[in-house]
Amino acid sequence: MSAPAAPVAQESAPGPGEQRLRAAFSGLTTRGRSFLAAGLAAGVCAYVLGQSDLLRVGLLLASLPVVCALVLFRTRHRVTGSRRLSPARVSAASEARVHLRVENVSRLPTGLLMLQDRVPYVLGPRPRFVLDRMEPGGRREVAYRVRSDLRGRYPLGPLQLRLTDPFGMCELTRSFSTQDILTVVPQVEALPPVRLTGEAKGYGEGRLRAPALSGEDDVIPRGYRHGDDIRRVHWRSTARHGELMVRREEQPQQSRCTVLLDTRDSAFYGAGPGSAFEWAVAGAASTVLHLLERGFAARLLTDTGASVPRSGAEATLTGQDSAEAAGLMLDTLAVVDHSESPGLSLAYDQLRGGPGAGEGKEGLLVAFFGDVDEEQAAVIARMCRRSGAAVAFVLDSADWAHEHEPGYPDLVPAGRSWDEERLRLLRHSGWTVVPVRPGAPMAAMWRQADELRGAAGTAAGAPGGAA
Repeated sequence: MSAPAAPVAQESAPGPGEQRLRAAFSGLTTRGRSFLAAGLAAGVCAYVLGQSDLLRVGLLLASLPVVCALVLFRTRHRVTGSRRLSPARVSAASEARVHLRVENVSRLPTGLLMLQDRVPYVLGPRPRFVLDRMEPGGRREVAYRVRSDLRGRYPLGPLQLRLTDPFGMCELTRSFSTQDILTVVPQVEALPPVRLTGEAKGYGEGRLRAPALSGEDDVIPRGYRHGDDIRRVHWRSTARHGELMVRREEQPQQSRCTVLLDTRDSAFYGAGPGSAFEWAVAGAASTVLHLLERGFAARLLTDTGASVPRSGAEATLTGQDSAEAAGLMLDTLAVVDHSESPGLSLAYDQLRGGPGAGEGKEGLLVAFFGDVDEEQAAVIARMCRRSGAAVAFVLDSADWAHEHEPGYPDLVPAGRSWDEERLRLLRHSGWTVVPVRPGAPMAAMWRQADELRGAAGTAAGAPGGAA
């Protein structure tokens, strides 16, 4: 998913004059320094030898780079630049295009210009462009591409402009202070539309709706608004209140879902695009976007207890605009990193006191877990007590580490990786457990979760029963 990028405001604020003048002379090229040195040497020789003609030559050689530096000093602040990202939010391993625009706002033409933009090394080589002489009021536009396999937020800029005089005596670098941020979000995989539970749970294909108003005594009318259908006018309430009253429409109860991401440093081993942790982050991003597209009021929860869009019952019940919520969650997942949290108790507290407390089931719970010990497995088993359905994607770091880097040493502590006993504990507590093999596509795992859920429901004797 990507968001449109706005152009950066132009900026051309000069620094102190004394520092600028010093910078102008420090920008002399090798040719300019050679001319200056030759002129000084000629002047000294003319003084020693008493040759006035040699003194004139020395003055000419020394004055040329000085004049070029002064001219360049007076004109270099009359060039403005801007940058535009397209898009400003891009998926990992995808390309974004950066558009640069330089404009000459002075009354004098410029010399040869070299344009350079600073980019982090993970985005590729530093782009450089050579611009020909630019007429007064003229503009030039160039573009380059950036790409990163690693998610994150990367600053672009500041833009640097190197100006040279026609003789190549002096080069001055102009730096703009404005920067842009390119957000590289996890790769999102399209998930198939499946029904992880039955009609009665309030999510999936069959959503729970508020009970229809039946009977005249159950009507809760409201005042008439322009555009209301006249057939919805409730005449008895109209006569009682003395103004037009209409029946309220049935309000749908929005489906709720919590996506839990385990970020504990002790739960994942290895790093890079093919690691278990990156798969879990990408899986969480795919799940969040999939559920938002289907009308869920989704929230992202981590083991630290941090909740996005925000914590509390209001976040899930109100449901922010889906595009805004999706962008906020993707931005969060773009920079999420390993936490030093020792366990999952903070996430459990958030689920226990989250939306729907005291109201029965709170909706769908989808979790992505790394390695756990027996204590954390017991905490996970208690998490799904208030969920209509709970799906856990479990990743064994030992398998992923050996698959990601052949010959990788066995660094997973004993008792941390998943075994059949812990998987059985989760299944008996109500979780639909999906072990994730290295490199498995998220879409296939999502479909497998639906199949396992359906098989468990059939075994229980009712569609959508707890696993």
